[in-house]
Formats: sequence, C-alpha cells, structure tokens
Amino acid sequence: MHITEPTTTDGMALTGWRKSSYSGGANGDCLEVADGQATVPVRDSKTPAGPALAFSPLGWTQFVSAVKDGELSA
Repeated sequence: MHITEPTTTDGMALTGWRKSSYSGGANGDCLEVADGQATVPVRDSKTPAGPALAFSPLGWTQFVSAVKDGELSA
C-alpha cells in the first residue's frame, strides 16, 4: 500500500481540535483531529503547541487502515 506523505502545518493556527475516535487514550497518548478543514489535521494531544500533520481525507483513511491491518512497523 502506498500512502501519500502528509504535510506539516502549524497546529496552533487551527481550531476545533477533538480527541480522535481512532486514539486509544491509554496513558494520555491521544491523537487529536481538527474538524472543519479541507484536510485532516492530526496532532499529539501532549504537545498542542507543536506541529500537526495534515492528511488528505483519502490519505487519512489509508493510514488508519494500514495501522489497523498491522502494515506499519514500530
């Protein structure tokens, strides 16, 4: 599977962050996504002032599928 590289954006410039439904939430390790954007911005909840990755909607779907299917190594 080929996943298009996400772009990096300034997470602080975006609003509407919420915990991703794909995030496990164990030990505070959560992904946040920002709603209402043309892309799917994703950031680490522990560093809200840090950068965010911006996936295309298809890229995000492919990334989540690859994680669920164990296609990405740690």
